Amino acid sequence: MQTDRPSLMIPTVLAVSTTLFHLLTANDTYGIFRDELYYVANGQHLGFGYVDHPPLIGWISWLTTSLFGDSLLSLRLFPALAAGVTVLLVCLTARQMGGGRSAQLLAGLATALAPVYVATFGILSMNAFDVMWWAAAVLILTQLLRTGDPRWWIAFGLVAGIGLETKISMLFLGFGIVIGLVLTRDWKQFASRWIWLGGAVAGLMFLPYLLWQATHEWATLEFMRRAAQFKNLPLSPLEFLTAQIMQMNPIVAPLALAALLFFFLLPQGQRYRALGWAGVVIFVVMVLQRTKPYYYAPALTVLLPAGSVATELLTRRPLLRWLRPAYMIAIVVTGLALAPMAKPVLPVETFVAYQAALGLGPSTDERKELGRLSQFFADRIGWPELAETVARVYSDLSPEEQAEACIFAQNYGQAGAIDFFGPELGLPAAISGHNSYWWWGHHDCSGRAVIIIGGDPEDHRRTFASVERATTYTCQDCMPYENDKPIWVCREPRIAIDEAWPRVRHYD
Repeated sequence: MQTDRPSLMIPTVLAVSTTLFHLLTANDTYGIFRDELYYVANGQHLGFGYVDHPPLIGWISWLTTSLFGDSLLSLRLFPALAAGVTVLLVCLTARQMGGGRSAQLLAGLATALAPVYVATFGILSMNAFDVMWWAAAVLILTQLLRTGDPRWWIAFGLVAGIGLETKISMLFLGFGIVIGLVLTRDWKQFASRWIWLGGAVAGLMFLPYLLWQATHEWATLEFMRRAAQFKNLPLSPLEFLTAQIMQMNPIVAPLALAALLFFFLLPQGQRYRALGWAGVVIFVVMVLQRTKPYYYAPALTVLLPAGSVATELLTRRPLLRWLRPAYMIAIVVTGLALAPMAKPVLPVETFVAYQAALGLGPSTDERKELGRLSQFFADRIGWPELAETVARVYSDLSPEEQAEACIFAQNYGQAGAIDFFGPELGLPAAISGHNSYWWWGHHDCSGRAVIIIGGDPEDHRRTFASVERATTYTCQDCMPYENDKPIWVCREPRIAIDEAWPRVRHYD
């Protein structure tokens, strides 16, 4: 189909523009996100794994704070770069599939402005890099299927291995492409030694995390089981599909249908059909597993370039070519209109009014009560104030108590806030039973003076003879379950902290 090789100008401009957008909006007025606090703490406890994810985000966090400090702009620098790289990779995938300039431009715009990506690349998160590695892996698979050169499996194994050290969802792509090759009866791939060598490379890179799991009671499996049972909001297949449409932008959703047309009906997409099956298989598996909707976001790096090439093919006739710029304009307009729903670029009061004007409301993919804001926004509010409230309680302790006081948090957001904002307030590091914080231990806490954020007072009294409510922490527009939290000062432990510590562990 392609008679010329388009230059890299369009992908490069789109990539740079996307990165600049995220950098210019990094310093939002809402503040640091709950998970960012946790990832910064990961960077202070480097290892080969964590309860809820592989180790790479901890090392990225450590590198970020070591080189640039812990400002919002610093923390969000690498995710912004990942956004630009992802757009570039998606454009190149469209090019490899035979797309010309319009296909590349369409794929890049759809990727840059998809609400799920605007949100994902706006914070320090393993998800930002996960999407980027998927995009790189998909480009490699496209090249492999286009050229028939099996040596590309080594490159795929390298990228998949890095991806597995970022987030284990890369397993979905590996499973999907294997099933896709089986369904397309591409047996020569399995007969080649290169696919097995590529798999061995990925497995070898994944091994340190597996060894960490084996020495930590396979904590992630328990975390996943408990999250599915108690935390994640269960969705029907239709609800999951609807969430995908909203995440990619309803105007962009036809590109997903066009991708299926490209893979399964158009002759130009036949050689890439295994990728099409991979996208379908991954969707079905995630529906069956009742995962969070955004887990499917990396698979858009398969659908968006293929759908863009199909759109270009279907509008080749001169009478239809006007549809291309019209569709791109619609994507830009709606993408920019939806951006404030994915990234907190508007003040709270303005955002609430804007949300209502669009006929939308707050949302969450967890079993949590909401206030005026979606969880993704509300989880940025109130963390400095929490640390300041705890610091006032800490300052009221006697010098002797301050010397050995411990601060116990119910979850990694609270603990991360104490660890992030606490040093300037003179606070000791937090301890918690939540996820990896439990494995980081209780810091030899004596238990003679423990400041506890929230929790059940009756439970506290079973552990301490003296339980005093020092104050109450309040926050406006934070997650409701974080509001009106009593701050307790507990003394005279009834049992040793080593004995109590196993009981406070919880993974979710």
